[in-house]
Amino acid sequence: MTSPAGLREARAAVRLGIITPGRKRLFFGAMLLLGLVLPQLVYPVFLMNVLCLALFASAFNLLLGYTGLLSFGHAAFLGTAAYVAGWAVKAWGFTPELGVLAGTAAAALLGWLFGALAIRRSGIYFAMITLGFAQMVYFLAIQLPFTGGEDGLQGIPRGRLLGLVPLEHREAMYLFVYGVFLLGFFAIYRVIHSPFGHVLRAIRENEARALSLGYDVDRYKRIAFVLSAALAGLAGATKALVLQFATLTDLHWHTSGEVVLMTLLGGMGTVMGPSVGALIIVTMENYLSGVGDWVTVIVGAVFVVGVLAFRRGLVGEALRVLRRFPF
Repeated sequence: MTSPAGLREARAAVRLGIITPGRKRLFFGAMLLLGLVLPQLVYPVFLMNVLCLALFASAFNLLLGYTGLLSFGHAAFLGTAAYVAGWAVKAWGFTPELGVLAGTAAAALLGWLFGALAIRRSGIYFAMITLGFAQMVYFLAIQLPFTGGEDGLQGIPRGRLLGLVPLEHREAMYLFVYGVFLLGFFAIYRVIHSPFGHVLRAIRENEARALSLGYDVDRYKRIAFVLSAALAGLAGATKALVLQFATLTDLHWHTSGEVVLMTLLGGMGTVMGPSVGALIIVTMENYLSGVGDWVTVIVGAVFVVGVLAFRRGLVGEALRVLRRFPF
């Protein structure tokens, strides 16, 4: 039987937003079940696109929401991985999982190169440096022969997973994409709840204090940048297999801006916020495509209203409300 002191501690934990192990298991179990049921209710290709962009937004949130670094060039990692994975599968005959790994590795390498230079600055200077690097990658993609220029890299085969399971079937492809999303999501979850993640939050809140405590701030920033780039690349490589093409859109600055929108709308610094933001934005762009260019105006209006009405994002505000209740 729980003592009064134990009850008070439990209630205090809930008010502080601490999730008990039981609630964690319930949440992740519900998340797994929902992901398995949804393909029976919603078009699977649409769901796969949402999952890829949700992973992309979650990777970006690791950098912005937990490290405090605003990158305007994250599309470079998404697009680079898409092109590398697509070319590896199409031209070199890689199996899908090896193609995805090749794209992820390319994004991680690019992230290391970008991060080594960009973290020397902070604030708007950091954001502009990442944007400049991303634009360099964009123009390289236009010129390089294997990318297909403005036509993009098309006809990417999905192949056979491990050389055995054909991914041409929607069900098999969806399970593969869902597995990749869960792998990336739980990797991010483990990072932000590890001692490393606590140091990242300390850097975000007060970099000077973290430095005075003896932490190598630049090293932590660089590692966070590479991790974020690699996970964004994982999303891009998987997306290329889903849609079976990679285009300049994946590298465009508009995509970098869109992931910022997803993160802020869903809830920066929350685990599920970026995924919710990605779901909202992709759903609006998909089902409002009939209105033409007005979809951009509508998305912008929703973003403005969301930021003004929900300062912590949709998930952040929902968590704030839930913390008011003892149970």
